[in-house]
Amino acid sequence: MTQSTAQTEYLTCLETPDSVQMCLRNVSKVFSSKPGLIASIFGSSKSDFVALENINLDIEHNTFVTIIGPSGCGKSTLLNIIAGLSFPSEGSIMMNKEPIRGPGPDRGMVFQNYALMPWMTVHENIRFAVETVFPKMSVKQQNRIVKEHLLLVGLEGAAKKHPHELSGGMRQRVGIARALAINPQVLLMDEPFGALDALTRGFLQDEIERIWEEHRKTVIMITHSIDEALLLSDKIVMMTKGPAAGIAQILDVPFPRPRNRLEVEKHPDYLPLKVAMEEHLFRETRAVEEARVNN
Repeated sequence: MTQSTAQTEYLTCLETPDSVQMCLRNVSKVFSSKPGLIASIFGSSKSDFVALENINLDIEHNTFVTIIGPSGCGKSTLLNIIAGLSFPSEGSIMMNKEPIRGPGPDRGMVFQNYALMPWMTVHENIRFAVETVFPKMSVKQQNRIVKEHLLLVGLEGAAKKHPHELSGGMRQRVGIARALAINPQVLLMDEPFGALDALTRGFLQDEIERIWEEHRKTVIMITHSIDEALLLSDKIVMMTKGPAAGIAQILDVPFPRPRNRLEVEKHPDYLPLKVAMEEHLFRETRAVEEARVNN
């Protein structure tokens, strides 16, 4: 990418309306494959892998956005770039009209595998995040924030427990409380309910809807569940298959808030949106399988 192209993308993000919190312009991610000693001797090499290509996306303040697509389409790669854990090979990404140059407390992350420190109690896991971000804050105030967020996720009675004493759903609630306790502007969630059973997943979906209504943070969440995306989202970003995955379509979800899953399913737009998403995922997944067979 030339310097002039980068400057154009940068200026394009600067010119977005103030309502746009996150701006991605022509974002691509290429993973280089450097041949090792054996490959050099035998003359074999692998080509670079293009994970994402020309991603253009505007995310407005206080919206709930889900990203959905076939396996291997680069959803987590895109989320890691937004989190500042990875950098685009090309393109620009800005938050509040400032370039994202790495991780920061303005973005909280909830992982699928919980990522809790097993030697710490629930209270200590959350407080560790708070004191890391706010080291000058008094211990009394840190503990108050921890208590508030334990109450928020319904775990005030489990403060002294360790992660191994909790169910998967409870551990994920700790992860959500920890991410929110640092008061991020954007909450990033990488398939947070993927490892949970259906009943626990449904309960936590309702909890996320309740928490979002209370805090109205911008949320960007990866999911494989169509029903989950329709229940929670304001916008649904549908990605194409990889390699060189892109955005196929962005759906606006018109259901009024606060949401109740039974009322959502009765909305006249629910079935058409669900069918459109099913057709997209089936088409892209079939293309992935055909490519595997042909290669």
